[in-house]
Amino acid sequence: MTQIILDVSRLISRMHYSTPSGVDRVEMAYARGLLARLGDRLVFAAVHPTGLYGRLRHNAILPYLDELERRWSSEENGPDKRSVISNLPQLFQLLPQRPQRGRSKSIYVQVSPHHLAKAGKIARILDRENARFACLVHDLIPIEFPEYARPDGAAQHRRRIETVTGLADLVIVNSAATGRAMQPWLERSGRSIAMAVALLGTVPMVPATPRIGDGRPYFVCLGTIEPRKNHLLLLHVWRHLAETRPAADVPRLVIVGRRGWENEQVVDLLERCPALKGHVEEIGNCPDRQLSAWLRGACALLMPSFAEGYGMPVAEALSVGTPALCSDLPALREVGEDVADYLDPLDGPAWTRAILDYAANGPMRQRQMARIGTWHNPTWDEHIDTVVAALDRLGG
Repeated sequence: MTQIILDVSRLISRMHYSTPSGVDRVEMAYARGLLARLGDRLVFAAVHPTGLYGRLRHNAILPYLDELERRWSSEENGPDKRSVISNLPQLFQLLPQRPQRGRSKSIYVQVSPHHLAKAGKIARILDRENARFACLVHDLIPIEFPEYARPDGAAQHRRRIETVTGLADLVIVNSAATGRAMQPWLERSGRSIAMAVALLGTVPMVPATPRIGDGRPYFVCLGTIEPRKNHLLLLHVWRHLAETRPAADVPRLVIVGRRGWENEQVVDLLERCPALKGHVEEIGNCPDRQLSAWLRGACALLMPSFAEGYGMPVAEALSVGTPALCSDLPALREVGEDVADYLDPLDGPAWTRAILDYAANGPMRQRQMARIGTWHNPTWDEHIDTVVAALDRLGG
């Protein structure tokens, strides 16, 4: 049967970090899910930080994956970034072995944007591996909404998508919304490219005792602090609450996520706004067990994004029985179904009313809690089923 080559370059490049990004979790889920499903049909490969591409020995990559998962689920806060020197032994162990030409047909699978902007590199890998190409596209947000990306983000992401449309035989998308955004690119390519829609799975949250804190109700906003996540709306809501209500009647806001880019206003509010002191807490490095505890004790997850390709935080919250208040976006509705509550990301007064209702366990929150048992939790087994079926079709 056709051999499947999974590229795990992203996970190797992230060995310096103690906590994962959403893309890190996806690549890990593919590594575990495809290995369990395919066994010896699966091999691992990577573009090493040295620039060398090749196959990875199972006795090197599997212990490394185990260590990453232990690090992510630790109860202790690890260093935000580990030194290069401390990682040298692992970097040496994970040096790839250059594949020999003339192997039988295979499928090269990449699920992160790592080195995807380098079409020439991908083409050389496919040629050496004698492989067809399957790629997961997470979103087209930097192209559709360049104002929310880094200054060079739109051009870089355009190169990634051009690599996909120029070389891929199968495109996997994480939502129908991403699929609709991708479709015109596939049509313009003039190539026959298959598409498979597979909602990302939800990693079961680590069991943890819900946080109580100082006894006040609190909300969690989860995700990298970047403009499209619309943290600014929440901070203005909280400043208004702090200025108009007794301190004891102001719920807390817990922001979980690293600081991203183009965030001057948000950072200024977090660091310099007196009204937010004691009401807003920022956690940049949050291991899984702590995150689980924060989510389980929250009145709701808040996600007022302007654009999303998928809504993993919504799924993570609903999976532990915590309701979600989020923007009215197609991708978020795919995840939250008819269970979550949806609001206009520009309507500050509506968010304020909903937050106060949820803080008091009011009618709006009670209605969502009554619906939450009907929510379908997307699983990684379902996702991998869809992907393996698409790979098998591609392999003939």
